[in-house]
Amino acid sequence: MTETKQKAADNAAGKEIARKWYVVRAISGKEKKVKQYIESEVSRLKLGDYVAQVLIPTEKFYQIKNGKKVSKERNILPGYVLLEAALVGEIPHIIENINGVISFLGPKGEAPVPLRQSEVNRILGKMDEMSDSEAVITVPFVVGESVKVIDGPFNSFSGIIEEINEEKKKLKVMVKIFGRKTPLELNYMQVEKE
Repeated sequence: MTETKQKAADNAAGKEIARKWYVVRAISGKEKKVKQYIESEVSRLKLGDYVAQVLIPTEKFYQIKNGKKVSKERNILPGYVLLEAALVGEIPHIIENINGVISFLGPKGEAPVPLRQSEVNRILGKMDEMSDSEAVITVPFVVGESVKVIDGPFNSFSGIIEEINEEKKKLKVMVKIFGRKTPLELNYMQVEKE
């Protein structure tokens, strides 16, 4: 029986299609493309009843570039794409043959192994938690690095980073004022790399 006939028979019988979460190994750095390819293939073959969701677990973070706070996203699980699907018939084969997909996570040559519900809850919970919480600001500075003050009374002064306080998002910068080294406490937004 072909998939479309099976689908029609399942719908006519009023069966609920049982979907589980699976992990698809993808070429690292190509996760977004793989997600797009899977979604377009599901749409093209009308497999929406069998493949419900395709997710890339990401977290939001802020980076400071040129004195500006820039929001970015990064993968929590690089090289992996999550898939909520009912892997019946040819569906696993179709997904494994999509450009950029390496295979399903699990023993080679065996049927794909679904994630345990506790693992799914943890991953999805972590994604929800990260979208709700304030994004993390990564520290773009290192001790000993030369920076230029771009804000405040010491604007345009240059100095060397002596200390970084990640908790308070502050830097201790040694600046020469009238020939004497003077420590300044500045926040990340008040300086830029030279």
